[in-house]
Amino acid sequence: MQSMALLDLPPGLLPRPQISHVVFDFDGTLSWIRHGWPAIMLDVMRERLPRLAGENPPQADALLQGIIIGLNGKPTILQMIRFAEVVRERGGPALDPEVLRAEYQRRLDGEIAARAAQVRSRQVADDFFIVHGARALLEKLRRDGLKLYVLSSTVEERVREEAELLGLTRYFDGRINGCVGDPTRFSKRSVFERILREEGITGDRLLSFGDGPVELSDTKHLGGLSIAVCSDEEHNGSGISDTHKERQLLAAGADLAIPDYRDAIALVDRLRGRA
Repeated sequence: MQSMALLDLPPGLLPRPQISHVVFDFDGTLSWIRHGWPAIMLDVMRERLPRLAGENPPQADALLQGIIIGLNGKPTILQMIRFAEVVRERGGPALDPEVLRAEYQRRLDGEIAARAAQVRSRQVADDFFIVHGARALLEKLRRDGLKLYVLSSTVEERVREEAELLGLTRYFDGRINGCVGDPTRFSKRSVFERILREEGITGDRLLSFGDGPVELSDTKHLGGLSIAVCSDEEHNGSGISDTHKERQLLAAGADLAIPDYRDAIALVDRLRGRA
């Protein structure tokens, strides 16, 4: 497993010509409209975290980032439940995870609304809020006849709305999956397994892109290939990987890590044995 700076595949990773289904996480993997969300969540937690004796701010932030990135890919309420546990472990007050989630969502929704307005009024360039190079990859995969899916832990209605706003819906032919029902019971693994069952395929035909450990480790468990998208939360297209994401996602089992999709077409061709 390695960060993908060049297009050489790491030792032991062999091409898979049988890849036929490609699954993308949404926020941070395709859509950049929620960029900066880790910093917003960090602020909500930082404001409430009791400090231990001798603990400096970078140490406290590292703890919180471990919760934020480590549980990325799961519903937000689970990050807040874990944070509330940490506060109690430190002798702090009992915090309601749902109140924390609502405050985080309120702050994030303000950012999303402002960005959506920019898209609708064409104040920003086309694809400004799409992770760099993603549309070109989607176009290529669709031309090649692969089946494309979105699998997100965000509420499905919101994912579909934002995919439509960004002009991404047409690549997936309705195969956009988000969290429905009780978020504490939502499982990306169950959606992956449903895809395999409905399509009558084995996991070695799966390729997934994600910026959370959940979808990447689930893909590996099922026998697929997984690529960590370590997108820059502040400068779309910078070509610089988010180091916190990269470290966590490679540890979660990702086969490769990329900062965005600038080299992704050539990379996927190589993974499929076409280059």
